[in-house]
This record gives sequence, C-alpha cells and structure tokens, in this order.
Amino acid sequence: MFSFHTDYPLLQDKADAALAGLQANIRTLSPFPKPVLIEGGNYQGIWLESGPLEGLLYADVNPEIALNNHRAFFALQEDDGYLPCFIWNKKVGRSQIQMVVPIAATALELYKKTGDENFLEQAFSSCSRWELWLEKFRDTRQTGLCEAFCEYDTGHDKSPRWDGVPRKCRDDDARLCPEVTGLPYLSPDLSATIYGGRIALAGMAKILGYREKTEYWTAKAETVKKALFECCFDDESLCFYDLDVDGKFNRIACDLLTRVLSEHVVNQSLFEQIYNFWIVNPKAFWTPFPFPSVAINDPRFVQELPDNSWGGPSQVLTALRAPRWLEYYGKYAKLTELMHIWIEALINSNGFMQQMNPFTGKLSCSDGYSPAMCLLIDFIKRLYGISIQDQEIEWNCRCPNQQNSSYKTEYKTLDLEIINQKNQSHIVIDGINHISIAGECRFVTDFAGNPKAFIGTSTEQQIIKLKTRHKTCEYQLAVDQKMNLT
Repeated sequence: MFSFHTDYPLLQDKADAALAGLQANIRTLSPFPKPVLIEGGNYQGIWLESGPLEGLLYADVNPEIALNNHRAFFALQEDDGYLPCFIWNKKVGRSQIQMVVPIAATALELYKKTGDENFLEQAFSSCSRWELWLEKFRDTRQTGLCEAFCEYDTGHDKSPRWDGVPRKCRDDDARLCPEVTGLPYLSPDLSATIYGGRIALAGMAKILGYREKTEYWTAKAETVKKALFECCFDDESLCFYDLDVDGKFNRIACDLLTRVLSEHVVNQSLFEQIYNFWIVNPKAFWTPFPFPSVAINDPRFVQELPDNSWGGPSQVLTALRAPRWLEYYGKYAKLTELMHIWIEALINSNGFMQQMNPFTGKLSCSDGYSPAMCLLIDFIKRLYGISIQDQEIEWNCRCPNQQNSSYKTEYKTLDLEIINQKNQSHIVIDGINHISIAGECRFVTDFAGNPKAFIGTSTEQQIIKLKTRHKTCEYQLAVDQKMNLT
C-alpha cells in the first residue's frame, strides 16, 4: 500500500477520488469467484487488452486484486489454449483475440513485485498455451506473424483502419476469419504483442530454471521480429502497416505504431528516426494533448472525434501504456511532459473519462473509467513517488505545482518515503533521512540507500546537489541523461 499527500489541493482531491473510484470498481464477476478490478464506466467487466495491465498498476494498492486480474483469464482459459477476450458478469468472450500489452509481460512484472512462485508457474503454463493457440489459429498465411481477422482483435473501435472489416470474427469464434476481401491482415501490433509475450515467456523460463524453454521462446521471439520488418515495415514512411492478402499495405498512421514501440521491437537508431518523424511531430502525434489515435496529418483522421473512437481522440489507454516505451528508449523528459499534460487535464475535468480531444484537452465518455484512475495514480508515482525496478529504488524528486508532497510505500521489510519540498527532496528509509537532493531528477539507490545513478527526467538541464551524512556533491544533469554514481 502507498500513501500520497500534497499541499496542491486540486491534485490531492483528484488522487483521493481516483483511489475511491478504483475501490468502487472492484467487483466479483459470476464466471470467476474472486474480486477483480473492472474497466469501469461503460465497461462492466475486464478485457484481455487492458485488465492485466490495470491490475499490475493497482498492485501498489492491493496486490491480490492485481493477481486476480490475471488469474481470472488463466482460470477461464479453454482446453485448446484460447484466453478469453473479455470476462463480463454473465458472459465470457470468444469472438476476437483483443490483445495489446502481453499478459505474459504483465504477469512477469507482477511476479517481480509479489514473489509469488505459484503464480509464476501458472502464468508460464497458461501463456505458453496461449502462444501456441495464436500460432495455430492466427498464422494461416504461414508468415510467422499474427493475423488480424476483425476490428475488435486490436480493440481499435471505430478506427478507419478497419473500414469495411467486421467488428467480430465469424460465428463469434476467434478461430474463424470473416470472408471479406483483403483478410486476414498481417498485423504489426498483434505481432509485436506476440514478440513481447515470447520475450516475457523466456524471462519466466529463466527464473524457473527451464533452460531449453528459455532458448526456445527467445528464438521464437526473434522469428516474429524478423518477419515483422520483412512484411509490415515501410522504410520510406518509417511506419508499420497491416499487409492484406494481396500484398498491399493498409496505409494509416495510427496507434498501432506506439503499440509496436511498446514491445521494444525496433532498435534505438530506428526508434530515433520514428520518434522525430512521427511521435514528437506536432503535425502528426504530438498535439497539444497527445497522443491522437490517428496522426492528425493522416487523411483518415476523423475530425468529428466521436465517443469511444480510435479514429482521432487521444485515448487514456495509449497514455497509460506510454511509459513502457518512452522510458525504455530513454525519453524521460518527454514522458514527464506527457504526464503533466494528462494530470492537468484530469484535474480540470469532472470524473475520470476514457478519451481526450487532442487539441483542447476536453475529456469525454465513460465516466468512472478505471484506466483513467490508474493513469493518475501511476503518473503521480512516476513524477513524485517511489518505484522499485530491478532491485533498485527510484526516487522521483520534484514538487507538484511547486507545492510540497510526500509519498510513502513499503517493500518487503522496508518503509520508504520521499518528501518533496520546494528547495529539496528528502530520501527516508525506515524513518532515517539518508540523503537530501536539490534539483529535479530521478534518483536511483540500492536498498540501503547508497547512491547509484541520476536520471534527467526534467525538461530542462538541472544542477543537482546531493547531501549525505558524510559529504555534499554537485552535478550537472542534462535532459534524459543517465549519470552513474558507482
């Protein structure tokens, strides 16, 4: 459990409302006997594309709910390996695959938080069977990639990407492709999800001591990555596209691009090109309130911005997934900017809604939406709080709106707190103020509080002053710089 307190009343009120709203969205659905965190708003259930990630982000509040948001899918897995696309109170979905962030990836991260080995074994078994199902039923063209059969496969409701394509699979069976010209598509984002899932399975296998399976899933991941570039990447436009059965690209610059980036398929050099051409381009995806679900310079961008649309509005789910790739590729400052934009938009809106106008920041539709609440809680942690990553502690040193704040959490036997004040931040472990820091940054320590690194998360260069019980040091920290201290 964590606690967050700030003298910035608008943020404090919104954070309290988010936690209360998430608690209200914990329900027991009839197909599974334990409580889960539902999507909320217009979505009274959990979906494979988002429920496990939201569970993972909620683990700092209630790890058991986080586990249940994974176990529900594992428990309802079919004999052939298919994982439900959704779980509602009286229905378990089978009409599409609807996956984005790999459930194997969130399960592995959750294991690292909880240390639950039984859960890891269950996740490895279930996700392995799911990958084999996808290979059997979603690679009919024998390319090594994952095929999209319908609109709901990617969860891109109302996207012009899916013009002329049925919303669901034939006979509500995810194994059956509709008989429509052009289908099945070779899907870049679904294939990237498979890549990320296989990398996670290799990571699980390594932890579990399965050497041959580690090598197997690593090799399978490389196979899909190679095919993804061969079939779905266009060098000239620096973008990934669906490829239809006639070998034609479905050319639309949309959210599928960030989903591919989320699974770390591209190398750093290519990422920089894509990032500059598409992501931070104000004529493409870097609008005043990013990221629009279709680039605004794409002729298929839907100007009307209808409700529940992946044809234009900036979706909460896209922002919620952004740290998975912006941090991986070292764009810490741009993530800071994105998080500030979204937090202020949420503060200025009533409730917690699903999507945002990319030009005005007005939020709309599906109030009571758990992803929006998870986004606020996660972004508060990444801006002003404490994270545990790879056996290190990350302390985020900055004040919200120039107001004091404190963030407390626990890790195993440790009580951790960061106190952010206008002139400095205090690093507190088990009640002892180990270090004080002046300047905005992310500060990395080991569990004893020994300094390991600074990360330049501010949008401007910073002069960092570090004071321990033994010495005071000063550093110049550039934007996005990672400065090792050991």
